[in-house]
Amino acid sequence: MNKPTTAQWMGASFAGAVVIVLAIYLGGGHGEKLGLGLRATARWSFFWFWLASAGGALATLFGPGFNALARRGRDFGLAFASAHLVHLGLVAWLLYHSATPFPRSPLIFFSIAVFWTYLLALLSISRLSAMLSPSIWWLVRTIGVEYISFAFLVDFAKNPFNGGVSNLLAYLPFLALAVAGPLLRLAAAAKRLSQRRGGLRFRGAVSTPIQS
Repeated sequence: MNKPTTAQWMGASFAGAVVIVLAIYLGGGHGEKLGLGLRATARWSFFWFWLASAGGALATLFGPGFNALARRGRDFGLAFASAHLVHLGLVAWLLYHSATPFPRSPLIFFSIAVFWTYLLALLSISRLSAMLSPSIWWLVRTIGVEYISFAFLVDFAKNPFNGGVSNLLAYLPFLALAVAGPLLRLAAAAKRLSQRRGGLRFRGAVSTPIQS
């Protein structure tokens, strides 16, 4: 059986977001449906982002059982960007029909996350990322991923206690994953650094003449 292509991952994630919105709009009041659609599509997008951003760290920390997840990082990242288009469509709909101006600070904050999302998607094209030096590409990717991760964390941590216990339980898994992602990446980076230092010490010891 052929493995899914990048385009198929993107199409599946986008279609999933559309199905979520259509299912929500089958019932409920307009305002309720829009709010629920925004929350549901944000979580669907985050699912793909988390797989893309945490897969490599999981493989580093817990071994080859997660290698398949790590190898799909680009596919999952583009699936995230594809799914997020549906969420952004709902955001645009909300802004267009809102009777009051949207607060500027949150709008700028989350707009920057959108910028990073599609900049990284664009730079996932190897011909474009090859125009950057490896160190610059690593820096751009790291800043972008961590900013997007922080934006999700801020969104999930915003008023999780409003709506009672059921709302809290709906938020907690995503909030926990939003916290775990950066911690996993930090731990993986520390492990890789430790391994490199250990390798350098080993090579230094091997190359040092033994004195009698």
